[in-house]
Amino acid sequence: MIRVSLENHARIDASCDQSPKLQLTTKEMKSPIGILGGTFDPVHHGHLRLALEALAALGLAEVRLVPAADPPHRETPGAGVLHRRAMLELAIAGVHGLRLDARELERRGKSYTVDTADSLRRELPGQPLCLLMGLDAFQSIHTWHRWRQLLELVHVVIVERPGCAAEISHPELAEIYQARHTSDAAALHQHPAGRIHRVAWPMLDISSSRIRELLAAGRDIRYLAPECVIHYIQQNQLYEGAHE
Repeated sequence: MIRVSLENHARIDASCDQSPKLQLTTKEMKSPIGILGGTFDPVHHGHLRLALEALAALGLAEVRLVPAADPPHRETPGAGVLHRRAMLELAIAGVHGLRLDARELERRGKSYTVDTADSLRRELPGQPLCLLMGLDAFQSIHTWHRWRQLLELVHVVIVERPGCAAEISHPELAEIYQARHTSDAAALHQHPAGRIHRVAWPMLDISSSRIRELLAAGRDIRYLAPECVIHYIQQNQLYEGAHE
């Protein structure tokens, strides 16, 4: 989402790879930028805590929260683009190191992560990019659009709960994981892309779908999302009757 392929099987065909190619020394490398995508429908404390945890634990320059306009692997978001953007802006206002990146909202067509990564790579050719995702998302990354190219454009940081040590189930993906895996977070600073790093951090068990269910049932969602987001939802009467 550079050309640091570690295994022949993970290389993408040169005829379809128009990504910039970099050869940088460690001294030239800038601190990584984290990428946290999703529908944020609505944004909640789980999203925000994950972003802050990554920012501090991985020594990132910033974490960009990238809301999808038209997610290819999910249902159409319950709230429109402008509402989801506004809620994210409210949630991270004044929070150092967290930044809204609205390029998927402004781009036509499906919100493919690889297109976002390629766009960021062209803007930031000398900076490592770290795509944050849960283990469940990584287990299915082989179903994503141009997923092999994505692994050439970014580092992948797999976030799971402490005590979880599930194996990668897809055979080819398991091979790629073994070839690219690093247990040292410093490697994310030393290379622009291509590594896979796995972390175990305490995570808040909050989901946007559960929040929508509660709102549709007329129930209280205090402490699940920032107060400013809750106020915005109430003010704009979002998600009411969403599951009727």
